[in-house]
Amino acid sequence: MKTAMWLYLFMFIAMFDLHAQYPVLSPFALSLGAAPSFIGFIMGIYSLTHLPGNMLAGYGVDRYGSKIFITLSLIGAGALLLLQAYASNPWQLLAIRSVSGFVLAFLSPACMSLLAKLAKDTAGQGKYMAGNGLVHTLASVLSPAAGALLVAKLGFSASFTILGWGLIVTGLLALFFIHDVPTASKVAAKGDAASPPSPLIRAAERAPAQALAANPTIPWLFYAIPLALSCSQGILFFELPLLNLGEQSLMTSGLLFSVVSLGSLVTLSMLFLNKLSPFYRTAVGSFFLAIVFFGMAVEWALPMAASLFLIGMAKGMIYPAMATLLASITQATHYGRIFALLSVCFSIGAFIGPTIAGQIRDSMSPYFIAFVVLMLALSALPYSRPRSVTIT
Repeated sequence: MKTAMWLYLFMFIAMFDLHAQYPVLSPFALSLGAAPSFIGFIMGIYSLTHLPGNMLAGYGVDRYGSKIFITLSLIGAGALLLLQAYASNPWQLLAIRSVSGFVLAFLSPACMSLLAKLAKDTAGQGKYMAGNGLVHTLASVLSPAAGALLVAKLGFSASFTILGWGLIVTGLLALFFIHDVPTASKVAAKGDAASPPSPLIRAAERAPAQALAANPTIPWLFYAIPLALSCSQGILFFELPLLNLGEQSLMTSGLLFSVVSLGSLVTLSMLFLNKLSPFYRTAVGSFFLAIVFFGMAVEWALPMAASLFLIGMAKGMIYPAMATLLASITQATHYGRIFALLSVCFSIGAFIGPTIAGQIRDSMSPYFIAFVVLMLALSALPYSRPRSVTIT
């Protein structure tokens, strides 16, 4: 539990720094002379370079543990933010963001894997994943407005410098306060009884392969959901700072991002939702999200702030549900790979979303694309509830 609390604290600081860039990145690129279509590519390349990092992270975390990847990702991301403060043209920003995408690709799989290993049972995994979602949401509630305020007071360069040093210090602290949970096989090999693995890991490693194979797992088409979610989120994050309202004030743009996070916070506070099937929570939340994007595309009567709040509520339901579902049907020794695969889907979608939005925003509403991809993912999803692996 102590490791989990430290991990939550470091994740909060890291997510605060990273989310603080969302409302200011597009205006920063505009200030460097980038066209809207090129801004979409800058935002998309960050996610595209996540892919090789995600693939390496899956096997690396399972083999070497989470601590080294958490530490190096935070320090590396901080150093790149320091360089970003001195970017003088759009191509330099593109290069820095592309490297940042690779460096930060290791952070999420490493954190999710360590949290899943800390749990004693699948119920504990659900609580840790909900806690992870809560930490991310709290950070994203405060950071967009804080980032916009920081830029309004100090300018882009000074703001990126402060955020960069914040990540570097967080990475150095993680080196001392984050401790890996060893697998049972590693403990046995070392003859070390002082740091036993969690009960869930011991149980998972005892589970025979036949028992795992006998239970149905998540169908591959399930991964269309995280891909569509990240695509729609990429479209939203590209569009908000470029709205007429957002162009008038960085603070207004930052507050709009915070409204999304407030909606997520409301849903995450509904603890009774954790008792429902994570599979159906994912499906229902995705359908609700698609309807909201359709309403925004046709310019329905709800004000922008209300629509963003509803989007946040849907996200607060979906993301913890997906993580809980994947952890509950996966061997504990393969958490790194399964969460890396989830991150790959997020990366692909996050590249497609802003890239498409930058190309079509003058001819049609990008929110309609978000609606279409979410509905396609839902229509392809097999609606037979996958059962969890029985661990004996």
